[in-house]
Amino acid sequence: MNRIINKLEAHESKTPSRWREAAEYRQANKSWLRHSQRIAMLMLDKMDELHLTQTELAQRMGCSQQYVSKILRGKENLSIETLCKIEDALSLHLLPSEVEAV
Repeated sequence: MNRIINKLEAHESKTPSRWREAAEYRQANKSWLRHSQRIAMLMLDKMDELHLTQTELAQRMGCSQQYVSKILRGKENLSIETLCKIEDALSLHLLPSEVEAV
């Protein structure tokens, strides 16, 4: 039994796990993360349809390919300006065209 424990301890990670922080982050931000993931999927579908690469989309949006990659992971809190750039670059409708007054 000691031999098994010794082997487990030998393979134990030296850096602490951050699973709790990651889970708390997802829970605290689940509303916008859900929208970000949906937008990423719509973008990927449209990029496939138009045969666009991330680099080509970045050129259309006026940003870096790295930022497009970050958006496509579905974990980016997008500004309205960025949403409009995505809409223009891909001819998508992501934002409601009219907002009803309460």
